[in-house]
Amino acid sequence: MLPIIEKLLVLQDRDRRLLRVRAEVAAVPGQRQLIQNKAAAGAAEHDAIKKQVQQIESDRKKLELDADALKDRIGKVRAQQNETRSNDQYKAYEHQIETSQREISRLEDQQLELMERSETATRQLAVATAAYAALKAETDRQLADLAAREKNLATELATATEARATAAAGIDDPSVISRYDRLLKTKGDTLIVGVAGGVCGGCHMKLPTQSIVSAKGQAELVACPSCSRILYFTADMG
Repeated sequence: MLPIIEKLLVLQDRDRRLLRVRAEVAAVPGQRQLIQNKAAAGAAEHDAIKKQVQQIESDRKKLELDADALKDRIGKVRAQQNETRSNDQYKAYEHQIETSQREISRLEDQQLELMERSETATRQLAVATAAYAALKAETDRQLADLAAREKNLATELATATEARATAAAGIDDPSVISRYDRLLKTKGDTLIVGVAGGVCGGCHMKLPTQSIVSAKGQAELVACPSCSRILYFTADMG
């Protein structure tokens, strides 16, 4: 195998590691956002149930105040009724009292209904509170793990970048590095490929006989005529 091929294979290996680490680093913000969104959704669901319980209790208290106001009104009307000497006025007061009593009865029925709803919602809130506590603990742990991973990736990225630079510096032909870098931009991390079975290890197209012979000759860099990847040959390729 040509020494330059060996160096290019090392460089390709370093680039594969570097690209992998870069991809993992780039994925961290999205992963963090997903975890935060999950936590936010859990908090919103918990708050919605909590507000529902509070609203039910607020509505119940309002009904209670309305009923108390009507009871006070009935007391005042009874006092006026007892003081009147007009039979018609007495009956009018009695009608007001009966109307208020019916309204109180209606309000008390609504209070009972709200009390039942409040009991159900309170049970739901207890379940939701426990679930949210577990969710928050889990998402907090995930965020902490992700922060630690991000720190480790930063170190790994620096190491991979340095290793790549060292491998590239070992290739003293600028034209080869330029050619390699162009391929890296268009072909991904599979640039230096074997010719096993008479096909290109990158695009898997059948190679012309001359390309195979040239690759076996190991006298110069040979490119696949279909994809431009650099070819190499070893004895175990047959």
